[in-house]
Amino acid sequence: MRKKSKERTSCETCAFYVYDDEYGAYLCDMNMDEDDYVRIMSDRYYQCPYYRNGDEYAVVRKQM
Repeated sequence: MRKKSKERTSCETCAFYVYDDEYGAYLCDMNMDEDDYVRIMSDRYYQCPYYRNGDEYAVVRKQM
């Protein structure tokens, strides 16, 4: 039996990835601790537990 690998989600499509005027860059707006951040950046198959799809039309496309 083949094990299905999970693809890592992109921060750029996440609803919590917002532009911060103070820093002049895009940042994650979730309040996560260091352990979560290191796990997300080091393991290519680990999916962020806070990820929410920022595409508002994904549900509509799925219904069509």
